[in-house]
This record gives sequence, C-alpha cells and structure tokens, in this order.
Amino acid sequence: MRLPLFWLKTSRPGLYFQWIWLYLLPVAGTDAYASGPFWAGLFFSTVPLSLLVYGWNDLADSELDRHNPRKDSFLFGARGAAWERRTLPAAITLVNLPFFVWLVARSGLEMALVLIGVLAVNAAYNHPRWGLRGRPPFELVNELGVLLLVHLSVLLNGVSQLPWQTYLYLYAFTVHAHLVGEVMDLEPDRKGGRRTTALVLGRRWTKIVIVALVAFECALLVFVFGDFVLAAILAAGLVWLLADLLVLFKDREYTVAEMRLSGMAMNLAGYGTIMWALYAGTFSRVL
Repeated sequence: MRLPLFWLKTSRPGLYFQWIWLYLLPVAGTDAYASGPFWAGLFFSTVPLSLLVYGWNDLADSELDRHNPRKDSFLFGARGAAWERRTLPAAITLVNLPFFVWLVARSGLEMALVLIGVLAVNAAYNHPRWGLRGRPPFELVNELGVLLLVHLSVLLNGVSQLPWQTYLYLYAFTVHAHLVGEVMDLEPDRKGGRRTTALVLGRRWTKIVIVALVAFECALLVFVFGDFVLAAILAAGLVWLLADLLVLFKDREYTVAEMRLSGMAMNLAGYGTIMWALYAGTFSRVL
C-alpha cells in the first residue's frame, strides 16, 4: 500500500477544492448532475488531474522539496524517497491516459486541444531549464492554464460558456492562491536557489499584492456578479489577510502548524463557497 498512498499524497487531496471549484462552476443551474459523464469528469478533476499537475511539479522540484517543512502531508503533498518519485511518470500516465482517450472520444477535437493545452502548460511550467516556475512573474501568467479546466467542463457537460468576467475573477483567484503558496515556501525556495515572484517582491510586498487581489475579487462579486453573500465571506478573509500583514505575522515566517491550520481553513471556506456559488448561480450571469 505504500506506493498508492504516496501517489495519493502527491496529488494533494487538501487542494482538490480548487479543481472542484473550476469544474463545477459551469454546471450551476443545469441538470448535468444526472449524467454519468459529469461524475467521471469530476473524478478526473481530482485524483488524476491533480496527480498530473502536482506529480510533474514534484519531479521538477525534488531537490527543493527536501528543504520544505510543509511537505509530507495529504494537505501539501508528499516528499517521498527517490525510488518513489521514479514511479511518478508511470503512475501519472496510468491514471490519466484512459481519461484522456475517453474525453477526446466523447467531445472531439476541441477537447483534444484543451488536453494538449493542459500538457503544454505543465511542460512550460516544469521544464528543467526554461521552466516558468523559476522565471518571475511568468509563473503567474502560467496560471491562465488552470482555467482550461473550466472549458473542459463546458465541453464535457454540454453547458453554456461562462461570462468573460468569470474568467477574470477566477484568474485573480488562482494568482492570489499561487502567491499564498509562494509566501509559505519563501525559505525553502531561497535555500534551494529558486526564483519566484514572492522572493523578488519579499514577503511583505507579496502579502500586499495578495490583499489587493482579494479586494479586487470582492469588488467583482459586488459590482459585477451582485453576490453580497460570497463577497461578505471573501471580505472576512480579506480582514484576516490585513490582520496577518499589519498585526499578527507581518514579515515573520509561518510555522508548519500555522500553515496546516491555514490549509484546513481554506478547505472549509473553499467547499462552503462552492456550495453557495452552485446554489446561487453566481458566476453564470453578470449584472
């Protein structure tokens, strides 16, 4: 059982909520839930896709991960021995190839282009020499690739395309989430010689950028989508971020326990807001 547990930990179950968010948003207010392909696509968006994204990244960052104290958990991913990491390419292929074949057979050429895009985005991010993960701020531009999952859901479930404002909101959200991860990894990245936007800006200025992005997301929720409930939830998170920046942590490094507590809080907020957004259909229409 050791290898399957390692693969599962590598897929970071503690971060599945982000993929579930992106996959579910296009089907709000539809009857897609009644179909088998919807559930197969939802599963693909968790274990297989997460193993592809994070497993590929772990292969590229194996040396950095040796210095990362938040690794070796189902929340933030596995550390793993060298022999375990060598099994990742086969595991990624084994769990993803059947889904790739099925998705293309079901949805055709456009789905094939989406999946090629998924592979291209990950290759561009993780290339050992030219990878964008070490070329700030282009690792943040690379976050646009995450939005391919939204279009995958649209194609697979035969639902309407979301407004462009939704993609703008989701891109801001994915960038701020990525920067939160970079803040947590500042010291391991510094020790490992990796350059990130957070290292270039410094912890304090990166937190300021995160606060600005979350404030922008709140404004979109109020003035573009008219969802005051979701805006209030996000505003509560914004208050916490300001307290972190100005009072609580400031420029101090987080402990492992604090990072894990933050990860659990993100899961609670993530799944709670998913349910609300689906109920309210927040991102399916604009004012």
